[in-house]
Amino acid sequence: MPLPRLGGIATGVALVVVAVLIGAAAQHLTSGDPATVAAAAAVTPTGHTTTVAVTAADMRFRPARITVPAGDRLVIELTNTDQRRHDLVLQTGAKTGLVGAGHTARLDAGIIGGPVDGWCSLPGHRQAGMTLAITTTGGHEHMAATTPAPGATPSPAATVDPMADPGRDFRARDAAAPSVPAGRLHTISLHVREVQLEVAPGVRQTMWTYNGTVPGPTLRGRIGDTFEVTLTNDGSVDHGVDFHAGALAPDTAMRPIEPGQSLTYRFTATKAGIWMYHCSTMPMLLHLGNGMYGAVIIDPPDLAPVDREYALVQSELFLGGDLAKMRAGQPDAVMFNGYAAQYTHAPLTAHPGDRVRFWVLDAGPNRSTSFHVVGAQFDTVYAEGRYQLRPSDPGGAQVLPLSPAGGGFVETVFAAPGHYPFVDHAMADADSGARGAIEVTAR
Repeated sequence: MPLPRLGGIATGVALVVVAVLIGAAAQHLTSGDPATVAAAAAVTPTGHTTTVAVTAADMRFRPARITVPAGDRLVIELTNTDQRRHDLVLQTGAKTGLVGAGHTARLDAGIIGGPVDGWCSLPGHRQAGMTLAITTTGGHEHMAATTPAPGATPSPAATVDPMADPGRDFRARDAAAPSVPAGRLHTISLHVREVQLEVAPGVRQTMWTYNGTVPGPTLRGRIGDTFEVTLTNDGSVDHGVDFHAGALAPDTAMRPIEPGQSLTYRFTATKAGIWMYHCSTMPMLLHLGNGMYGAVIIDPPDLAPVDREYALVQSELFLGGDLAKMRAGQPDAVMFNGYAAQYTHAPLTAHPGDRVRFWVLDAGPNRSTSFHVVGAQFDTVYAEGRYQLRPSDPGGAQVLPLSPAGGGFVETVFAAPGHYPFVDHAMADADSGARGAIEVTAR
């Protein structure tokens, strides 16, 4: 869920002060888009300077458009009224550097001869709409170039082949659900880390993670348990965390923290289910799409023991952390527990007669799932906080359907040895890597 605005709210009305300077102003240009630089060079300087006050907050510059007379020198006084760092980079190459919360930076944009684009260069901020357009009255007009934002990660040439063999040394993520820890207070440390991970056979990319894994560690407890989570940002940009398993005002607990900072997030679980946690920093889609999510299992009262218990978090993979693909809903793969089709290469295990429980969380960020085990029928279905089917009921279930951020569990008993595939029954997603298998062997 989006965070409420924190701190002061910008009015959106900029103060524009036009000062007349005596004598011609020397032209100030930095390396940047050649067409923009050429337009500035071709215009006759007016000897005037236009100074514009701009605020940065809520993924927007206000005003988002500045119009100055062609030939004027433009000075932008950027004030960051947000609780996060921002910067302003112009197409000409001029930039402020990072501006902390509550601080102001002065940017000499030089002589303006035509349209110039500006943006915040922090990951995802430009794509989320944090842009500034500079236009002129009179003088040269040209189409602004589409220079990519500095720091943006281009989509790599790599593609995902879920059928590829990951090799003899491949080790799948342990899908066993954690047991319920002793005590009623659970103290957890989460470290934001930027880690290069293999996400499919032969495909590696840098992911934003909690504790170095995608998904982050699966936590577990009971109704009434208290979780005290210390989040430390060891990454290079601001991050936060939102635990759906807790109910509390997000203003402080879910605030983004800068690199090197920590915060403590404390909540008491009052409702059962498998709950999502994820980065709470905008644009949230970018942080989720880059791996910042995990699961918290809160057991329903009197949850019966089973022979085996697995936790599967389904999510989408976007090569290169491509926000445009995320927005278009075009993942390069769909995966369980952070690796495309990993449990086809290293199947989960069971024995005939075992009752097996599958906890499933759909981390999205965009697609629903329809979890199905081929050759099995579910006699227990628990979804979003309630039982939909129990073993004593005459009916059965073939899928566990979940929307993004939804979770639940299903149970089945495997009667005979064999290999039982499990899939997201949205077949395009199964083909893209949302599949695995359970190998059932005689005792």
